[in-house]
Amino acid sequence: MFKRGCVQVWSIENPEWKCKIDEGSAGLIDVCWSPDSRHVLTTADFNLRITVWSLVNKSVSYIKYPKKASKVLDFTEDGKYLALAERRDCKDCISVFVCSDWELIKHFEVATNDLAGICWSPDGRALCVWDSLLDCKILLYSPDGLCLSSYVPYQHALGIKTVAWSPSSQFLAIGCYDEQVRVLNHITWKTVAEFHHPASIESQDTQIIYREAEKKLQLRDQRFSLQDISTKCPQSKYEVVEEMPVHIKTVKADTETANPKLGIGVLSWSSDNKYLVTRNDNMPNCLWIWDIRKLQLCVILIQAEPVRCAEWDPAHPRLAVCTGNNKLYLWSLPGCVSVEVPTDTGIQITSLQWNPTSHSLLLRGKDQFCLAFLEADEEF
Repeated sequence: MFKRGCVQVWSIENPEWKCKIDEGSAGLIDVCWSPDSRHVLTTADFNLRITVWSLVNKSVSYIKYPKKASKVLDFTEDGKYLALAERRDCKDCISVFVCSDWELIKHFEVATNDLAGICWSPDGRALCVWDSLLDCKILLYSPDGLCLSSYVPYQHALGIKTVAWSPSSQFLAIGCYDEQVRVLNHITWKTVAEFHHPASIESQDTQIIYREAEKKLQLRDQRFSLQDISTKCPQSKYEVVEEMPVHIKTVKADTETANPKLGIGVLSWSSDNKYLVTRNDNMPNCLWIWDIRKLQLCVILIQAEPVRCAEWDPAHPRLAVCTGNNKLYLWSLPGCVSVEVPTDTGIQITSLQWNPTSHSLLLRGKDQFCLAFLEADEEF
């Protein structure tokens, strides 16, 4: 409850246990869990401080000077360390804390003009720092503050929009406003591949193109109530496109507004490091799946509606997609399927999340949600 400056916590195992955190006059703009689920981190208004609340012994710790950025803090995958971006004396800094007692163990300046985000590598050996969208710059630091590398793809144009580490920490993918993805290796921090997103596909060399084909409702021979018509969506299936060239629908970006719909807005690795999915925001209906082993385009998914969310299965090379209707779309190596969610409420799926076991999916709408379970022997 951000307006009240309060956070409420409940226990799933013990329904009688509950906790209320009140920031008071300091206000509240953000809240997150620590990796051990024993602490809650809250950010006060105007980024005045970050407060660490212990749910075990009720102790409170304060971290001052957090920077206002898109991703101001990040935990290592093992949950041992926290990196926090700070702004002191008009300079960007990074502070590294031990999560066991929230003690500061390292503080160092970074060579950015206006730091926009930070991200640990999955193995915790490198910290990626990127500048604001006005400066296209990536910096790699070791946990002790040593600058490992600096990478500047281009200058004098809108810069970095998304960053994603591969699960093995071998590759770092960078999505920019110039509609390209650049992949760096972890040894020399040099580019090993650049992926383009053309609006027209002239030939079908290595990729398979799937297009969603919708079948409109036939109302002549059937009687539908107004509720049925409002909740039912057209049935759809995927068709393999063979005729070339293929023209992908584009949206003209308004460069006069902040955060224009341009550049790589979705960038995510599969759990086995073999595939990378991307979406160019001025082609909102299209997903691009790249084969990292061959460093080439593998699959193009063309949806009937703009893609809202795309998430990889945490255990298999399987991608789940939603577009704001009542359907769930799944891609894996055998092909694509479109599954209609069998509910009477007509849920419009705007986001989704896999269970860590990969056996179920949480499908979220505006004011409702549902769980989707997959059979253990299902290929999709």
